[in-house]
Amino acid sequence: MFKRILAVVGVALGLVSSPVLACPNINLQPHFGAIQLPAGFTPDPQVRNVTAGGTIQLRSCFDGGVGFVTTRPDFSLFWTGSSSQLTIAVESAADAILLVNAPDYSWHFNDDYRGTNPAVIFRNPMPGRYDIWIGSYDGSRRNPARLVFTEFNY
Repeated sequence: MFKRILAVVGVALGLVSSPVLACPNINLQPHFGAIQLPAGFTPDPQVRNVTAGGTIQLRSCFDGGVGFVTTRPDFSLFWTGSSSQLTIAVESAADAILLVNAPDYSWHFNDDYRGTNPAVIFRNPMPGRYDIWIGSYDGSRRNPARLVFTEFNY
């Protein structure tokens, strides 16, 4: 009986001390801030300077995920109004990736939309918060990048 208790305690301690898988977390504050944009915003595009990269391998968090991001979002967009499309894009000299969690909690990913620059296009975007991760394909960090929001064709 005593050995069985020790075995259960040992398993329990092993679970407690095992590392927790780090993945993108929508409940954390973004690294580079947030923006509120209504449909029809001007000027269009809106551009923010950010840094692309991270240490979290997306393949350990999402089936088919590639690249590296941080646990915290890089940016949050609070979208209001009605529009036929909203594009979120990244421009960087690095091979960037883009991960977006939409207001309905669906995940959207892109690696190479224009060359090695990613973009995600939302048709009839729903109002709400879009959490955005700007990562790198190869795990590099501190890559200067521009985060672009536009309602026009990109």
